[in-house]
Amino acid sequence: MKNLILIRHAKSSWEYNVIDHERPLKKRGINDARIVSNFLRGKIKSLDKILSSDALRTKLTAQIFLEKLNIDENIVEYNHSLYDFEGSDLLRVIKSSDNSINNLMIFGHNYALTTFVNTYGSEYIDNVPTSGVVVIEFDIKKWQDLERGTTILKVFPRDLKK
Repeated sequence: MKNLILIRHAKSSWEYNVIDHERPLKKRGINDARIVSNFLRGKIKSLDKILSSDALRTKLTAQIFLEKLNIDENIVEYNHSLYDFEGSDLLRVIKSSDNSINNLMIFGHNYALTTFVNTYGSEYIDNVPTSGVVVIEFDIKKWQDLERGTTILKVFPRDLKK
C-alpha cells in the first residue's frame, strides 16, 4: 500500500518584479497554508519522504506545513523537476520514487496536480486550489506500478473558512 499526499503551493504574490520561479507567498497564501496544515495535524500519521518543487512559493509552503505538522526536515528534498505545470515530470518523479517509501508528500504546481489527481484518483476535482491537499491511496507495492487509486481525503482552504 502506498499513500500520496499532494499539496499545491499557497497563493503567491505578483507584487514583486521577479521571475516566476522566485515569486513569494501572498499574506492570504500564508494564512491559507496555516489553516490547512492545522487541520491536517493528527490526520497525517507518518511520512517517509517529502518532495517539493524548488520554486520559492513551493518551498515556503512546505516550510509552513513542516512546522505545523512537526515534520523532520531531514526527509525533505527539493527537486527542480517538480517545477512542472503539465504533469509528465511529476509522474516521472513519483514513479521513480524508492519503493521503501510508503507515505510520500509532494508540494507542487497546477495544472500538474489537478491532472494527476483526475488521472490517478477516484474522485474528479475541477481544480486543486492553492494550499489544497489531496490524499490518494494506491494498492501497489512499487511506485513504478502506479495505477488508479482511491482518493481518501481532499482539503481546500475554502472548506475550512465557512
